Amino acid sequence: MRQTLMRRAVAEFVGTSFLLAAVVGSGIMAERLAVRNLTRATGAALVALILTLAPISGAHLNPVVSLSSALQGELSWHDFLIYSGSQMLGAILGVVVANSMFGLKAIFISKHSRSGSELMASEFVATFGLIAVIKGCGRAGSSTVATAVAAYIMAAYWFTPSTSFANPAVTIARSLSDTFTGIAPVNVPGFIIAQILGAVAAAALLKWLLSVPAEQVTRKN
Repeated sequence: MRQTLMRRAVAEFVGTSFLLAAVVGSGIMAERLAVRNLTRATGAALVALILTLAPISGAHLNPVVSLSSALQGELSWHDFLIYSGSQMLGAILGVVVANSMFGLKAIFISKHSRSGSELMASEFVATFGLIAVIKGCGRAGSSTVATAVAAYIMAAYWFTPSTSFANPAVTIARSLSDTFTGIAPVNVPGFIIAQILGAVAAAALLKWLLSVPAEQVTRKN
């Protein structure tokens, strides 16, 4: 593995670990305090992680973000596999750390059912929107992307009944925590399929929408 790819993979691993620690940890804390609002912690973590890691790996922190980049030729398929593997492992570690920090079993399978066609549709919409925001804001720089992604995820938590997982690594990892943020393993495949379909659809649309070079758009305006 090339040294530069190694650094990028480690960045994705560490970043996704912290993201899941923030999601699950804030969920456990919110549950204990009887306040079901973990969006601020997740949004803040996303801003910090994207700004920190974007110069290294692009701060994908999400296999479908990497997939959309691969589909658009921005990331090789070899690198996509490395990114996705790093994100999956990092997400699992993040859940283990969060569970352990709050005195729970490092891994305990979730029994939180999240089933139904409406939740699959929700995950499609949530993921479609996430990819659209990332690709649409990409030309404006990492600071804009960080703010936009955080704002979108915080909003999507409330406007989607699935609470916007929008991330296969997050989905798999959250099945390992039987807390408020968890998802039963039997529901994981449906979520992931919907997320992949949403990401592919958004990548295709945004590739077409953004096919006009930015400088041409500026001249027209």
